[in-house]
Amino acid sequence: MKKLPIILVLILNTFVMAQNEEKLPFYQIPDYAETYTPGTVASRMVDGLGFRYYWATEGLKPEDLNYKPSESGRTSKETIAHIFGLSNFILKSISSDFKALEAEDMTFQEQRKQTLLNFQKASELLRGTNDLSKFDNEKFPFWNLINGPISDALWHCGQVVMLRRASGNPFNSKVSVFSGKLRE
Repeated sequence: MKKLPIILVLILNTFVMAQNEEKLPFYQIPDYAETYTPGTVASRMVDGLGFRYYWATEGLKPEDLNYKPSESGRTSKETIAHIFGLSNFILKSISSDFKALEAEDMTFQEQRKQTLLNFQKASELLRGTNDLSKFDNEKFPFWNLINGPISDALWHCGQVVMLRRASGNPFNSKVSVFSGKLRE
């Protein structure tokens, strides 16, 4: 009977912590736009990337982050840092006032959160434009953003999923990348 108050306090504490946990974007893909425009299509590509990244990195443990399949390969942590850098590059390419943060000073959780926020901001900026050529610069057109960092980040999300499987912590099997939601 003396253990009951302790158990109740632990349960209540767990409930309060769960309520206070910050909701990160891309738990599921946002509703799609009513119309197809260059901006809404590009935005949806980033939404799909954000969703895949969210679930590729959800629930990673230190042993997953440090897993390395070979001496010449990257760890999951290094791959995630690279994706963070790609998210900075994407956002910097379409936002004139974006100031990138440095990965070296961030924990995995901070990097994960900032990467998701970068993808969210990029998606919002893209969704609001009909002329993607305004993101062209003196060296490259917007097309290079699609086949460069956006596609590269998608590629690396798949690598994180593969690495987490290899380290014994598989990707959530209820994730449907087709619908952008968890299956019930």
